[in-house]
Order: sequence, then structure tokens, then C-alpha cells
Amino acid sequence: MSTNVQGMKWFAGTLRAWHLAILRYAVTLDNADRLAVLRIAREIDGLYPRQAGNADFEFFRRTSAELCAAIAHPDERDSALLQQYLARIDDDRLKRTFAAAIDAGQPAVSPISRPERPRNNLWKGLSARSNH
Repeated sequence: MSTNVQGMKWFAGTLRAWHLAILRYAVTLDNADRLAVLRIAREIDGLYPRQAGNADFEFFRRTSAELCAAIAHPDERDSALLQQYLARIDDDRLKRTFAAAIDAGQPAVSPISRPERPRNNLWKGLSARSNH
């Protein structure tokens, strides 16, 4: 059982490294960072066993290539892809940072509306200055 727990921790750490690598590429647009994203994606895809008659599992490689292309040359379709990826990120700090890196608008937070209170009772109960 401890092997399974260690495996899950390793997978979670690798998945986080993948997200951070995508973030780094979004910030730098450096080819070395793009290659790092693809290397991590290949590593994650390699964890899934091959099925007889099925091609290799390549979700992370395909997704990484699409995301890197969308980051490098954004258009309307790519913007939707980036927004979809952004919605899938569970870590709020990572989500906000990635949104800033790709210049995606943060969801508008409406301020709490409070009813206007009359301010004429502000000084009620205090003595006048001339009394001091």
C-alpha cells in the first residue's frame, strides 16, 4: 500500500511540474522551456500501460503541443483552448499566475454592495472640540 501512496505522490508531483513547466513556457516563450514541457508530458504518458491494438497513450503530449502552440501564437480558437486549460487547474495561485501570464482576464468579482447609511449620526455622542 505504501508503494501505491508513493506512486500517487510522485504522479501528483510530476503533474505539478508539468503545470509549472507550461507556466514557465508561457512567461519565457523559450524553446528550451517548450521542450521541457514536452519531456514531462512524455514521461507522464509513459506511465499508462499499452493496450493490445491501441496506440500509445499520448494525451499529455498532444495537450502540451496544443497548449504551447496556443501560447506562442494565440488566436480565437487558441484562446478557448487556453481558457479550457485554465479552468482545469485546481491550484488557485497557479491558475491566477497562468491567467496573468497569458493575459487572460480574471473573472470579475463584484464588490459587496452595502446600503448607503446616512452619515449625519457619525459624530453623535461626542463632545464638541470647543469643550476640550
